[in-house]
Amino acid sequence: MDIEELQTFVEVADAGGVSPAARRLGVSKSIVSRRLSRLEAELGVQLLARTTRGAALTEAGVMFRDYAARACAEIDVARETILPAGELRGRLRVAVPLSFGLTHFAPMLAEMARRHPQLHIHADYSDRFVDLITEGFDCAIRIGHLPDSNLIARRVGPIYGRLVASPHYIEAHGSPETPDELAAHQALMQGTESWQLTDGDKIITVHPRGRFKADNGTALVAAAVAGLGIAYLPDWLTREHRASGALVPVMTRHPPPSAGVHVIRPPGQHPVRKVRLLTELLIEFCEPAPDLAGGAR
Repeated sequence: MDIEELQTFVEVADAGGVSPAARRLGVSKSIVSRRLSRLEAELGVQLLARTTRGAALTEAGVMFRDYAARACAEIDVARETILPAGELRGRLRVAVPLSFGLTHFAPMLAEMARRHPQLHIHADYSDRFVDLITEGFDCAIRIGHLPDSNLIARRVGPIYGRLVASPHYIEAHGSPETPDELAAHQALMQGTESWQLTDGDKIITVHPRGRFKADNGTALVAAAVAGLGIAYLPDWLTREHRASGALVPVMTRHPPPSAGVHVIRPPGQHPVRKVRLLTELLIEFCEPAPDLAGGAR
């Protein structure tokens, strides 16, 4: 039984169709279909029922999927065990934030690919919240404060942020001094997130409201500069605008606590070696980079 056929079946089962599985695997739909056909022919059963909406597991497919996934995982571990120390091969699918990733993490991923010429890296740059398990990612790089989940997180470096607004907005609406006063102001947000602020040794959580939302930090910077409201942004995004006076800090007596850069992976006993080495490289990359942590505060 071909391991590629097993891996392809697991990807199709998890992705819900041939097309999304082909995108995950980085191969054509015809290759995926041929692998599935060969596997079903060898087993003598139909594993997937093709529909206009994708592919659904048959009863046999449901039973076989978990066995196939475990077999693929065991083969991956066996391959890693016999590889020379430090050498990687196979595929690494990693979700990376768009606003931060292109300038800060893209060079690091390129360096990882240079160090491991047999490793295929598929990076997905997006500021949307990626479901690692459903979408088939090995891991994700995330910044900020993490919501509670069953995912496993490893902090690899600090990141600092603050609340900022334009002088024009402050002139028109005033500057809030306490967390309670934020409720009367327009907040620039990515969604319905909460903001964390400090009050001495205490952490206060506020739930801001506003009419302008964007899933990209650079877009929120532009909205803040335009005077649309108050934004909670990492220092590296606002540094130039603070230096020029286009944005000024607000709520300075209640600054946000430091957040972090994290590697997130699905639950499991041990991270696969490629995720572990990615994490180590990120730690190596973050430690000497004052720009990552915001530099002088």
